[in-house]
Amino acid sequence: MKIAFYSEVGTPIGNKYPANYQNMRTDVAWAVALDATVYDFSMPASNTPQNDLGIIIVPKKHPQKAINFHNDNKYICERWAIMQEGPNNLWQDWEVPTQIEYIQLLHDVDFVFCHNEFDKLYYNGLLNTAKSFVLRSLFIPDAIPQNLKIMQPKRNGAVINGNWVSWYGAQDSFFIAQEFGEPIYAPSMGRKQEYEDYLEDINYFPYMDWSTWMARLNEMRYGVNLMRTFAAGTFSLNCAILGIPCIGWNYMDTQGICFPELTCDVGNMQEARRIAKHLKTNRLFYDHVSSYAQKMAYAEFGEETFLKNFTDFWTFNVH
Repeated sequence: MKIAFYSEVGTPIGNKYPANYQNMRTDVAWAVALDATVYDFSMPASNTPQNDLGIIIVPKKHPQKAINFHNDNKYICERWAIMQEGPNNLWQDWEVPTQIEYIQLLHDVDFVFCHNEFDKLYYNGLLNTAKSFVLRSLFIPDAIPQNLKIMQPKRNGAVINGNWVSWYGAQDSFFIAQEFGEPIYAPSMGRKQEYEDYLEDINYFPYMDWSTWMARLNEMRYGVNLMRTFAAGTFSLNCAILGIPCIGWNYMDTQGICFPELTCDVGNMQEARRIAKHLKTNRLFYDHVSSYAQKMAYAEFGEETFLKNFTDFWTFNVH
């Protein structure tokens, strides 16, 4: 079976990433697990079938690239899928003509892959069809730095999920993280604002590739991911891989599956604060959620489970 991804991280001639690729973002991990070639949207138009399945990741800021690409290359893949990028309502901020073309694109393709069960309900209702399927986040073990000590007794600090913008909702995460009474850290993402570096109570990491990020994350004792932009949920998954307890909202499968006892109804800051206090003061509870999260990360979001789920999907829906 030949699979191709089409996204902004590809090349015109196609690229295959190695299993130990240092910047193993979610989209790259999908391609590695499926042994897929990754192209960008500048490859020459063709009417010759080349792949059994083409998966398009529509760019957040330049969706027209993907729409035009599919219109010009409908015949290069036997079947097509759209892979959700960002929250399921991201498309509603695009220009109105682009919104209409995007909806038509969703109708034209054979499948819509999404991040969470919550997203599946959204797309099936939006399109009035049952062609949406969850393609979970996953991690490739070979990309994890081998020198990480998974359970570090000297871990210290709380890490929040991003920057002070509504996309990440890190303001909420910050105020809950203060309950731990430890230094607070945050990654620097693309939406970081100019004055965030003046926040004396937050230590910002520079932008890092995935492997470096995992090494720094492994030094942390707590995680808080109160992000309302429900998407791939990799922050919670990364914490789970390392056994770092992470508080977060429901609707994200990575959070709910790996940290059920640390998951709150969206917006329930009072419950998030209660959980943080309990997590800080009860060592048995901390150890329990840590070991459970790590077990579930490997069982539910590892490569073997991902491939089994994908094979089952393909067998049931194509053959």
